[in-house]
Amino acid sequence: MVSRANFFRKVGFGLKAGDVIPSDPLGWAKAQVDIAPDMVWDAPIPTDADMQDNYAKFVVTDRKVLREKYKGDRDGYEAAKDKLRYETGEKYYENLELCIRHNTALKSGAPVFERLWMFWCNHFAIIEKDFLPQFSTGPYHREIIRQHMTGQFVDLAKAATTSWAMIHNLDNSESVGPNSEQGRWRKKDGRVATVNENHARELLELHTVSPSAKYTQDDVVALSYIMAGWEHKWSKKREECNPVKFNQKKHQPGTHSVLGIAYKQKGLTSKNKLFDALDDLSENPHTRRFIAFKLCRHFITDEPTDAMIAPIIKAWEDTDGHLPSVHKALIAVIYDHTNKELKFQNPEVWLLQMVNMAEMNWPPQAKDMKYNFKTKPSYLKRRAENIMRELGHNPYRPIQPNGFSDLERDWISPELLIRRLALPQEFSMYMKSQLNVEAIIEKNCSFPDEPLKQMSKMKTQLHRLQYLFPSYWMLKA
Repeated sequence: MVSRANFFRKVGFGLKAGDVIPSDPLGWAKAQVDIAPDMVWDAPIPTDADMQDNYAKFVVTDRKVLREKYKGDRDGYEAAKDKLRYETGEKYYENLELCIRHNTALKSGAPVFERLWMFWCNHFAIIEKDFLPQFSTGPYHREIIRQHMTGQFVDLAKAATTSWAMIHNLDNSESVGPNSEQGRWRKKDGRVATVNENHARELLELHTVSPSAKYTQDDVVALSYIMAGWEHKWSKKREECNPVKFNQKKHQPGTHSVLGIAYKQKGLTSKNKLFDALDDLSENPHTRRFIAFKLCRHFITDEPTDAMIAPIIKAWEDTDGHLPSVHKALIAVIYDHTNKELKFQNPEVWLLQMVNMAEMNWPPQAKDMKYNFKTKPSYLKRRAENIMRELGHNPYRPIQPNGFSDLERDWISPELLIRRLALPQEFSMYMKSQLNVEAIIEKNCSFPDEPLKQMSKMKTQLHRLQYLFPSYWMLKA
């Protein structure tokens, strides 16, 4: 019987030398997607509310206190702001979030769920702007994306769309319907009153139906009208750091049509229009096909076929987008195509596979970080955010709203590959025991003969580590 050992890297982070190979790999994988595992960390994890408080303190103190106090004193301002960065956690929360993310991925006991979590975080990506990586993206991934992965896609889409991080990320608070109550006031005062199309455009293009639905500019504008009024309210005490609410005074009145469907107000406010639109966008056949394609492209191959996509679409149709059912259909397709297709691993997945299979003492734990709100933190290990930046893949800092690429061609530049070649030597300091290369290869490579032959030529543990993990066999699964 041909081995399908690659499967454990296609859907997870591989097997350790001492792990027992699951007798039923499909059952092992499918059993992991029904429940969202708890985050794994040996200290309290800051909530989204905690981080909003910290962000509010940071922006209000900087804008209203320090800039006025140190007007004309650039050096004094920079010193005071640097202190504020430590007091509010701006200097270290992004690194903390990465360590929590990686620790959970490796220790939750559900690596398949963790891989899917990483996919959905990237699908509903939050870009690098306005201190989002430092204060908001991590809690958004944990409390919005993760906690909605065991229900219907529509509920995940609604939660992500109306989250503080996404509203701020795509500037929806700036939207003012030109004929809304507030829009009329603005025009009376000689000010511009218009909608910001960012959020509506990305909701159509990236999060639901995709350009294959052939939506028009009129559809984008209509959806922008529907979304006008969803905002994080501004206040003097907290500036933009307030919960998301629907503001009827900024909403464009009337009935608006998107992709041929008309949306009108029900009840006393127009809050329902966005949820009604999301119901229809989530049920649209283009959404099913687009996300099925993306799932296959992420896990199986850069060029998914209709045959790969079809079972996932059927599971979506049969269950109205029940994500665990969709994920189980995906897992079956991945298993069927193990050994038939090899997928180039993105830097974060590759790093976590190396750490897991080689049983490295990574990431840094809370005990490795000495910090409080009054003193600068001291790291006993190199910061996770610096390592991910060097690899070109900090998951909290995508540059574009479409997130990080799943295509091999975007990860195989000489510079990025050289960085992967160099990392195993640095990570050798985190080895807890002797590297059992033979067992790692046997349990994680479907065709082990060639890598075993090559590894037999490596005489030291460091050489084996340096040669194995940046090799063709471990870069692809």
